[in-house]
Amino acid sequence: MSARSSPGGSDAAPALEVRRLTASYGARPVLWDVDASFPAGSLSAIVGPNGAGKSTLLKAALGLIPSDAGQALVAGRPIGAARDQVAYVPQRDAVDWDFPITVREVVEMGRYASTGWFRRVPRRDAMLVDDCLERVGMSAYRGRQIGQLSGGQRQRVFIARALAQQAPLLLMDEPFAGVDARTEASILELLGELRDEGRTVVVVHHDLGTVRGAFDWALLLNVRAVAEGPVADVITKETLARAYGAGAASVGVDGEEALSWAG
Repeated sequence: MSARSSPGGSDAAPALEVRRLTASYGARPVLWDVDASFPAGSLSAIVGPNGAGKSTLLKAALGLIPSDAGQALVAGRPIGAARDQVAYVPQRDAVDWDFPITVREVVEMGRYASTGWFRRVPRRDAMLVDDCLERVGMSAYRGRQIGQLSGGQRQRVFIARALAQQAPLLLMDEPFAGVDARTEASILELLGELRDEGRTVVVVHHDLGTVRGAFDWALLLNVRAVAEGPVADVITKETLARAYGAGAASVGVDGEEALSWAG
């Protein structure tokens, strides 16, 4: 899969926009006055050092945690009025893997907004669930308890749940954490297909090499927005030094690779 250089249209409202978003944990600011937008029909990444506020940005935009100031818009509408347009894949450590639920039941949850929580899933929705499981390669595991799966398999199931929502905007928090290289490649291929179908995918990710090779758009974040735009313009030696610090040794392996790569 290769990145595209100019996703979306110049006249289209961003699929996701945050305006002056500020959030803190206690007295410590995690996000400060962040403005950012993600074009419709793009595969976008939120990148930055540990503690930069990447996951917090998604959670605050969705209203999953309180923000101190600012707002989030989905296709120009306040998030509260457009929640059905957004599917969210949380970090793996945010999920109770001991909960007694099967793979299929997890994916069916993606249809609850239209079917209701206590109704039997209609045939049309059941067929959609089957299609989503097939698309992520998890059909053979539909009856298995979610906690019995490997990390990569669990991630595929939660992506299938997001697909079942049929939302035009997918927000994904570290979907590649703890998966092997083969699983990461297959997920990246799927995300590219979704982008090509017209959906917008926004991913919190840490591997700058993958971002440079596979994504269209990036937000480089370190509490504040450092840079935003097409990946080639954002992942540069100068912007990475601003986000991670001038010394590559303080960045870690991924940052070191990115700094030399960008240069």
